[in-house]
Amino acid sequence: MLDVLTDGFKNAKNRLQGKATLNEDNITVALEDVRKSLLEADVEYSVTKTFLGRVKSKALGLDVSLKAGSGQDRLKVTAGDHFIKICQEELESLMGPESFKLDFPTNRPGKVMMVGLQGVGKTTTTGKLAHYFKNQLKKKPLLVAADIYRPAAADQLRVLADKIGVPVFHILGAKPEEICLKAEAKAYELGCDLILYDTAGRLAIDDELMNELSTIKRETKPDHILLVCDAMMGQDAVSTAKSFHERLDLSAFIMSKMDGDARGGAALSVKEITGRPIAFIGAGEGLDRLEEFRPQGLASRILGMGDVVGLMEDFSRVSTADREEEALRMLEGKFSFRDFYEQISMIQKMGSLKDIIAKLPMQNLIPKGINVDETELLRIKSMIDSMTEKERLNPNLLNDSRIRRIAKGSGNTPKDVTELVSRFKVMRGIMGNFGKMGGLGGLMGKIPGMGGLGQLNDMRKMAQQMMGGGGMPGIPGMSGPTSSSPVKRIDKDKLKKVRKEAAKKRKANRKK
Repeated sequence: MLDVLTDGFKNAKNRLQGKATLNEDNITVALEDVRKSLLEADVEYSVTKTFLGRVKSKALGLDVSLKAGSGQDRLKVTAGDHFIKICQEELESLMGPESFKLDFPTNRPGKVMMVGLQGVGKTTTTGKLAHYFKNQLKKKPLLVAADIYRPAAADQLRVLADKIGVPVFHILGAKPEEICLKAEAKAYELGCDLILYDTAGRLAIDDELMNELSTIKRETKPDHILLVCDAMMGQDAVSTAKSFHERLDLSAFIMSKMDGDARGGAALSVKEITGRPIAFIGAGEGLDRLEEFRPQGLASRILGMGDVVGLMEDFSRVSTADREEEALRMLEGKFSFRDFYEQISMIQKMGSLKDIIAKLPMQNLIPKGINVDETELLRIKSMIDSMTEKERLNPNLLNDSRIRRIAKGSGNTPKDVTELVSRFKVMRGIMGNFGKMGGLGGLMGKIPGMGGLGQLNDMRKMAQQMMGGGGMPGIPGMSGPTSSSPVKRIDKDKLKKVRKEAAKKRKANRKK
C-alpha cells in the first residue's frame, strides 16, 4: 500500500548520498522525488505543498553533524540521515497527535455515532469497534441499526453482533432518529455502558443524508462522531471528510481498508485538512482487525523502517500464553514442527503476510519484489497435520516411506514434503546461530541509542542465507523475487569428486 511513498523518500535519501551538508540545491532536488511520490499517492495538493515547505525550512536551518553516539557506539551519519529524520518528524506531525482516546462519561452510557458514505465498510467497522471496546476496554456495547434504507443492513449488524456476543437494537418501520433516541432506554435495560449508532450512508453526499444525520446528532447528543473513510478513495476521501466535518463537527476518523491497494494519501491528508485526527485503522476482514492509529508507526513504515511497536502489538493481540520458553527453544535451534505449526497459526491471526512484512524492521534487507503466497501457509499446515505427533516432535524420523505417507495424506507430492523438511532444518540451524549471536540484542548493535548491541553484518549474511534457495525459511509463504534466469543446480557428487582429487594432489605434494 505504501510502496509509492516509500520509494519516493528512498530516492530522495539516495540523492543526498555523499553530501556533507544540506543546502538549497541538494534539498530542492531531493524534495522533488518526495513531491512526486506524495502526489502519486493521492496526498492532497495543498497538504503536499505545506509538508514540503516545512521540511525544507527545517533542513535549511539545520547544523548537520556527521557523527552520532559516543565511544564504540559512535557512528558516521549522512546528510541523508538528517533529511529522513526531519521527514519523519513532519510526517508524524502531519498525522498526529501521537494518540487519540475516546473519553466517555461515567454516569450514563457513552454514545458514538458512526457516519460515512455507502460502501466504505461502516457497518463492519462498527462491529470491529464493538469488538475492540468489549475485549480491550471491557465495555458492554449496544449496537443500534439505524440504516433503514440498505437492504439487510440490520441483519448484517445482527450477524456481526452474534459473533462478538453483544446485543442489537432496531425498530422495524421506525425512522432513524426514533430508533436512535429509544436506544438509550434499551441500553439502561440491558446494562450496556456504550451505544454505537450505525447510521445510513449514500453513494454520494446529499442534503437528505446530512439533514438526517444532523437530526440524529441533535436528538441523541453523541459524545463522539466518527467518520469511516475508505483509504482506497484517495483525494475523494479528503473532500468527503471536509463535507462531513463542516456539517457534523467530527471527533475523529477511522480509515478502513488500509490493507488494500490504497496509496495512503488519505491517511496523510485528512487531519491536515480538517484538524481532526485518525483514531483507528482497519486492515483485514476479521473483527479483531482494528487497531489504534499510531502516526509514528505509519511514518516509520512510509520511510522504510518498519513498525516494531505495531508488530509487537499484533503479536500480543493473538498470543494467549507466555511464549518465553518457546522463544528460547527457537533461539537454541531446538524447536519442532509442532512449534512451527503454532507459529504459522499465530501469523495467520496477526493478519496478512504483506502487512506483517511491511512492519518488519530493516526493510532494506528484504529484497524488492518479494513474493508473498498466503496459500503456502495452508499447504504447510496440511503437511504438518498429516504427521504423527512423534514426527512433529522429531523431524529426524522422517524417512522416505513416512514422507510418502505424509504427501498422500496432505494432497502434496513427496518432493513438497522433502522440501518442507529441508527448509525447516535450515531455518532451525539459522535460528540456532541467531541465538548464539545474542538474539535481537546481538543484532541491533549498530543502531544509535541502542546501547552498543550486536552485529548488522551478521544479520545481512543471515538474510542472504535465508534468501538462498529461492525462499525464506524464517517466514513461511515468503519467497525471493522471481527471475527469468534459471537457477544453476550444484552437482554434489561431482563437487565431492573434485574435492577428493584436490586432497590427493595436496597429499602428493607434501610427500615431495
